[in-house]
Amino acid sequence: MNLKTVCPLLLVALSPAFGAVAPNRQSDVIQTSKGPLKITPLYHGSVMLEFGGKIIHVDPWSNADYTGIPQADLIVITHSHADHMDPALLKTLRKESTILVSSPAVTDTLNGTVGDTDAISNGEKKTFMGIEIEAVPMYNLKLGSGPGKPFHHKGIGNGYIMTFGDTRVYFSGDTECTPEMKALKNISVAFVAMNPPRTMPATEAAACVDAFRPKIVYPYHYRGQNTQDFADGLKNTPGVEVRLRKLEGEP
Repeated sequence: MNLKTVCPLLLVALSPAFGAVAPNRQSDVIQTSKGPLKITPLYHGSVMLEFGGKIIHVDPWSNADYTGIPQADLIVITHSHADHMDPALLKTLRKESTILVSSPAVTDTLNGTVGDTDAISNGEKKTFMGIEIEAVPMYNLKLGSGPGKPFHHKGIGNGYIMTFGDTRVYFSGDTECTPEMKALKNISVAFVAMNPPRTMPATEAAACVDAFRPKIVYPYHYRGQNTQDFADGLKNTPGVEVRLRKLEGEP
């Protein structure tokens, strides 16, 4: 597998809609065994993928300006918090043929308001449009509003591994460094959240990435964190390339 980046682009941010922030649209292209995969981190936990003529949106959120962003063939939602599940934007991004994949809790919350959804539970694998999607548990081990009250309960949300030919792309969702995350294998590209107090800090995220060693890792959902701390935590880890992107609307 050739994970060489082909011509990274810095796209011109379009004029932001009222109340929205223009995302810094820097795209990378990964060569998979079934053709190029274009990855565009947009904002916070929102990422767009383009593969085989299809558009895939992960956790789209209207705090970013989606003007000029193409509608989705596939939308994947990790969990029901407002910065991941945005019903108004889902209606805008959906076409009649769009497939929406989510955890059962998201499906129950949406209750058909944005059209049909396909539920996938922790540990399940399903294939959509020729893309295998595996649901990985995402949850808090210790962070919460009080004893026995984690911010993210196990089973409520999913991280995801999407498989494009020989390339496996992991989105952590809102999680701490769980045993399931540390046990991941053969991850080509990983997006790892770091946003205390609801997810782990940058240093813990780096230690977790050191455990499963993806070939490429992007910190995302990092508001308030210094992503350089994350990169520094992995500078002695062989075989892991850290890619830092501005995802929170910074100039």
